[in-house]
Amino acid sequence: MMRISASFSVIASIGCIWCISCRSGTGPQATDAGHERKPKIIFDTDMGPDYDDVGAIAVLHALADSGECDVLATVASDAHPSIAPTIALFNRYFGRDSLPVGTAMRGAPDFTAENGWNDTLINTFAPDVRARSYPSAVEVYRRSLANQPANSVTIVTVGFLSNISALLDSQPDAYSELNGVDLVKAKVKQLVAMAGAFPEGSEFNVNKHAQASVNVISKWPRPILFSGFEIGAKIFTGSAVARQGGNNPVSKAYAYNLMTYTKEGETNRNSWDQTAVLCAVRSPEDYFYVNGPGKFTVSEDGSNTWDPTVDAGHYFISHKYPYAYIGKVIEALMLQASNRQ
Repeated sequence: MMRISASFSVIASIGCIWCISCRSGTGPQATDAGHERKPKIIFDTDMGPDYDDVGAIAVLHALADSGECDVLATVASDAHPSIAPTIALFNRYFGRDSLPVGTAMRGAPDFTAENGWNDTLINTFAPDVRARSYPSAVEVYRRSLANQPANSVTIVTVGFLSNISALLDSQPDAYSELNGVDLVKAKVKQLVAMAGAFPEGSEFNVNKHAQASVNVISKWPRPILFSGFEIGAKIFTGSAVARQGGNNPVSKAYAYNLMTYTKEGETNRNSWDQTAVLCAVRSPEDYFYVNGPGKFTVSEDGSNTWDPTVDAGHYFISHKYPYAYIGKVIEALMLQASNRQ
């Protein structure tokens, strides 16, 4: 995603408080019969205009390849016609061509990068994905959630909240007799979102479709963990992936965009989206402080504020380690993914 600078200040961590998970027995460290649950992931991405989404989907598939999570579905939150095919291209490269890919809902933002990196990748690696028929994101969400056990699915969103808003407003259908809010309440464990700025600000994923963001935050019935603008803004990755070359879409995307998207002389890219995926699959406290509970509020203009005095089941991460340390963790997963045979 293209980022708009946010106004924010750093909040000091108040300790290890992802206790939403511990209290409910549904979090990253929850166990069944002494065994950690493997996260079940639905990945919601705008896959452009920025290209940290490439890093995010690479991290997700690398973690799935290592047996750390199961990917149930992937959906596009940007309505541009190149977005869903780009997701399908990456799913194919990672050996998961059968993963459902959903298209963005009506009213979602519809644009991508001026350098045309989505089309460049599609033309190079999988031109046939354009001809596929893709169902709506809400159909993919409802079908995927209906088939899962109670409180078992983690939704990771690294784009606009358009699809999730439409999911919450959805009505009973052939997949489930539950409406959207009740289906989420029954099947979803948590939402992990690259969204917002803390303790206040205005961030691209939230403000670009402000109406959807307001709807989601006001109706979402399960815990939310936020990775805000200030997290990925300090973590830089991509140069090693770009330098390694090879005929794979991860390296090609970073090499192309570092030449044509970023400012001259930049050799890395901010890692906003990768942080959300990392925290959705692995324990966030292994890498960041987790702050909360509190309440994340979105105004009609898409700006947000954080209220630590109200427990709305909302949490956000803040930096614990030097930025380069987290960058190395993320880059290693991206390299693992791009080296896939």
